[in-house]
Amino acid sequence: MAASPLAMSGSLQSSARLDELRSQRRKPGEASFFFYDAHFRREAVKVLPGEYFVHDQDNILIMTTLGSCIAACLWDRDRRVGGMNHFMLPDAGDGGRYGLYAMELLINELMKRGASRSALEAKVFGGGAVLGGMTTLNVGERNTRFVLDYLKTERIPVVSSDVLDVYPRKVCFEPASGRAKVKRLAPTAMGEQLLAQERAAAKAVPSDAGSIELF
Repeated sequence: MAASPLAMSGSLQSSARLDELRSQRRKPGEASFFFYDAHFRREAVKVLPGEYFVHDQDNILIMTTLGSCIAACLWDRDRRVGGMNHFMLPDAGDGGRYGLYAMELLINELMKRGASRSALEAKVFGGGAVLGGMTTLNVGERNTRFVLDYLKTERIPVVSSDVLDVYPRKVCFEPASGRAKVKRLAPTAMGEQLLAQERAAAKAVPSDAGSIELF
């Protein structure tokens, strides 16, 4: 059966928008994996570990998948611009996989887009204890404690969160509206790539060292 003109028009429009997004120059650490999400029927960008993305339009979704990592979604309620990061470790370090660097990188990029620290609010996800036998490292717990302490120090209110427990999570954030959706995944559903990522993060850490919509 031939596709309807309306469906073909929508597909072409989506393709053109994705092509435009892919053609734009990216800053170091800025997410660049753009795709069409069939579930939401929207263009999306996937934020990988160590990356961030900031946008001010609802025509794109910011998405990521988390185990013990944290994604902080920050939104300026006045300027209606938002962004997400994805960090693996709570420590200070050079690069987006470290919590302090990731938070400052995200906030600085938001401010370049006109956001104000005083108008920011946060939604926080992740920090799950997804690695059996590695409870002594508590990577997810340490990541969670770091980001909540950081946001408290910066006086950025956390309006909602879904953290800790044993679940991997899939997160979807709308940067212009500040809305977030989270899906808890079965621990056994975590793919090999994500599992390898979580194990690498855990080994790198010294042993002493609003509402959410489910979909």
